Amino acid sequence: MNNKDLAKNVLELVGGEQNISGLTHCATRLRFVLKDDSKADLKTLNQLEGVLKAQNSGGQVQIIIGAKVDAVYSEVKNLTSDRLENSEESAASSGSKKKRNPFNVVLETIAGIFTPILPALVGCGMIKCLATVMAALGWLEGSGFMVIINMIGDLIFYFLPFFLAVSAAHKFKTNPYLAVALAAGLMHPTILNAAAKIAETGVSTVDFLGMPILLMKYSSSVIPIILAVWIMSYLYPLVNRVIPKFLQVLLTPMIVLFIMVPLELIVFGPVGSHIGDWLTNGINSLFSTAGVLAGAILGFFKPIMVMFGMHYAIMPIQIQQVATLGATVLLPTALAANLAQAGAAFGVFVLTKNKTMKSAAGSSGLTALFGITEPAIYGVTLKYKRPFFAACLAGGIVGGFYSLVHTTANAIALPGVLALGTYTADRYIYVILGCIASVVLAFIFTLIAGIKEDTDGTSLATQQNAGPADNNPTMAAGSTVQSETSLQTTSSTDMLIVSPMTGEIKPISEVEDQAFAQELMGKGIAVVPTEGKVYAPFDGVVEALYRTKHAIGLKANNGVEILIHIGVDTVSLKGKYFNAHIKQGQAIQAGDLLVEFDPEGITSAGYNTITSIVVTNMQQYGDVLTTASSGPIRESEALIKLIP
Repeated sequence: MNNKDLAKNVLELVGGEQNISGLTHCATRLRFVLKDDSKADLKTLNQLEGVLKAQNSGGQVQIIIGAKVDAVYSEVKNLTSDRLENSEESAASSGSKKKRNPFNVVLETIAGIFTPILPALVGCGMIKCLATVMAALGWLEGSGFMVIINMIGDLIFYFLPFFLAVSAAHKFKTNPYLAVALAAGLMHPTILNAAAKIAETGVSTVDFLGMPILLMKYSSSVIPIILAVWIMSYLYPLVNRVIPKFLQVLLTPMIVLFIMVPLELIVFGPVGSHIGDWLTNGINSLFSTAGVLAGAILGFFKPIMVMFGMHYAIMPIQIQQVATLGATVLLPTALAANLAQAGAAFGVFVLTKNKTMKSAAGSSGLTALFGITEPAIYGVTLKYKRPFFAACLAGGIVGGFYSLVHTTANAIALPGVLALGTYTADRYIYVILGCIASVVLAFIFTLIAGIKEDTDGTSLATQQNAGPADNNPTMAAGSTVQSETSLQTTSSTDMLIVSPMTGEIKPISEVEDQAFAQELMGKGIAVVPTEGKVYAPFDGVVEALYRTKHAIGLKANNGVEILIHIGVDTVSLKGKYFNAHIKQGQAIQAGDLLVEFDPEGITSAGYNTITSIVVTNMQQYGDVLTTASSGPIRESEALIKLIP
């Protein structure tokens, strides 16, 4: 499925553009703020090609896409741009906002303000890392090149209020240019120069109509501009309602600035700066008095915070620490946690016998080394659970160690191996040792904990070679019995799912769609159809039928859920060559004809007909095996074995 089609499906499954009141994204996920969360079909979103996971967390519907999230976000914005802006404005002006948990609102606000400026933060952070490494090696010391490189690394911290003003204006749905003007009020040389000369002049305030304006340096401040833009988002429409329409363009901006600039300098600036200093000093005091414990707790819970999108709650504190103190004590714990997830993924790589999972574990482990952990968490470690908590334990141990040796980071960058130049400790070797320990400990803990998977190297193919009568009496009766029973018991607990089509069996790893090939959608098998018919493999209900009829979600009466996806990227055919004989919600019996399709027509249109058949609720079973990895199969013959 290409990015545009994925965006269309996501948009529809969150309730349509009319249900969206806000949309942002971070490094791996789309973050929707919806008017009615109940309209979001999380179950179908979780089964959608290209979606690693969909969840409702922190007041948002979060759809985890992975590395291509930026491209999908752009497609969503292209599909909704004008109408989404209108819907956001009407949502902001309406008084019928739904009641929400205040904590979730705060998290959503923080994430909504800071995620758009992440590219600038990370970009400047990585440049800062490069400058630090070059300085340590003595390269080009004192040169103009180093002057410019250091300047680039410091850009965002010298002018942070401008970045936050634009982002906050979009979040609070107010005029971004007036927001930038407020930032300019904090950053004007009149204030900054006077603040820098307090020691010389002894003048620390400016009188404004009898009220003192404190002279302070706001270049790296976070809270003052956010508070000012938030208040302006209420003041601006209020002034607009009072001023006659023919004078609004002249008087409204003037009155808003006349009120807001002095107000931010007299109230929000000093108050926000003191709050920021209090938080920064409070965190530092915590780490200085109970550093090992604090580091261990943050290192352990960092992946869990990522799962719920709560890691952005500490972003303002990290930025404030770097801006005011030159370093943060929080990022090292994130480094430990990220590298631990990499180690756990490598552990799964060694333990698993599944070739597709080996590929997923290896690639996501490498990605986690560079600071992006969602593919490792959602695609590998959380799937087996034990590796996930093995990584949490390793991250906690190393997080405590980093606090013990006073590890800090002097720039905001993705916590991974490429940013190691931004970290310092009592001795730099401790930073390297912590990185190695995170990976190795998580790897060892994962090997010790193991994964719940069939590791004897056998499958039903071995049983079939021994003959059906030797291993499975129900199979010996032939395909007629299988069609009637639909889900057969091969032992006291194991179950068989029969094939819904006739064709040639292929490993799921051969499907040219990573969502299926890496088993992100579920474990299963692929079939290259030789007949254009899909039959019900069991008694149950049609849980989902896509409008394009190329994909069917089925649920058996005993709870087994499967997805049958005909072809690769065939959603682009928009239903051409497909004919459905069922409707969503319809009850079905084993052997019912569900969908007919034209394999030759699909192939002539340039699409592959290989069909993925996966168990989407595989977490409820001990393992999902296949009867064979290749060879012909007919409709109603045993295809998948479920082990509780």
